[in-house]
Amino acid sequence: MKKADVKIGGEYYAKVTNKKVVVRIDAENRSGGWDATNLSTNKKIRIKTAQRLQGVARKRSDTTKTTTEGNVTVVESPRATTETFTNKRARKRVDKTAAVAKDKKAESAEKKLSCVAAALKVLGESSEPLNTKEMIEEMVAAGYWESPGGKTPHATLYSAILREMKKGDESRFVKTDRGRFTVRA
Repeated sequence: MKKADVKIGGEYYAKVTNKKVVVRIDAENRSGGWDATNLSTNKKIRIKTAQRLQGVARKRSDTTKTTTEGNVTVVESPRATTETFTNKRARKRVDKTAAVAKDKKAESAEKKLSCVAAALKVLGESSEPLNTKEMIEEMVAAGYWESPGGKTPHATLYSAILREMKKGDESRFVKTDRGRFTVRA
């Protein structure tokens, strides 16, 4: 938009924090730009340049007008705007992607164990205490867990085990020797 097209009291679409919202221009700011109100949150904002405004927002009237002249009844209803269709499409797209993400999350929850859960499973299967590097190697070999790309998964596992051991007698791990752990019986 151009600065000359902006009117005080007008309602415009503006991009505010990466969202397209309707704003009302309240006054011109002495530092340049305009003081405006975000109509969805009723918060005061400052529009610095006309480029932030993306066009005039038209108010929809949700009421229908019915007029009767003689034997003829005229019903005037508001026209559907492009905005309405765009919002419905966006809502459907968001719903569809959310459903797909939910399905993927359910599938991955069934397949993968957490690092600590996989370590417990490996220690339960092992007859001797293991250090964290050995646990990681066995977890990967057995297919229980795979590192998401971290450089030191053994250090992360060691830290998680130490946090677990702070629970005292409720801890699922027992430290047998320096750096070696087993499962609590």
